[in-house]
Amino acid sequence: MLPKNYKKFMETLDGSEPLGDWPAELRALWWDAKDNWEASHNIAQDIPGVVGNWIHAYLHRKEGDDWNAKYWYRRAHRQYPKSTLKEEGQELVNYVLKGS
Repeated sequence: MLPKNYKKFMETLDGSEPLGDWPAELRALWWDAKDNWEASHNIAQDIPGVVGNWIHAYLHRKEGDDWNAKYWYRRAHRQYPKSTLKEEGQELVNYVLKGS
């Protein structure tokens, strides 16, 4: 079962894996929230489309690889954000939850 909002999503982080049959986008964001960049990136790089590109961009921004992040933001049709990483992570989770 999917969390209903960002707060409920964050409450799932006590577990060792994402709950249930979550879409790849939400699983990638879950691993990111657990500070497991590698697991998150492994999922994100296989997610097609704009949302996958956005998550991929966010992860490279978080990694500090701005050149690569800017490439993925362009592919996601998004400007390089002025928000904090925490704010963007929350925005991504909310976006994915609304679309699921």
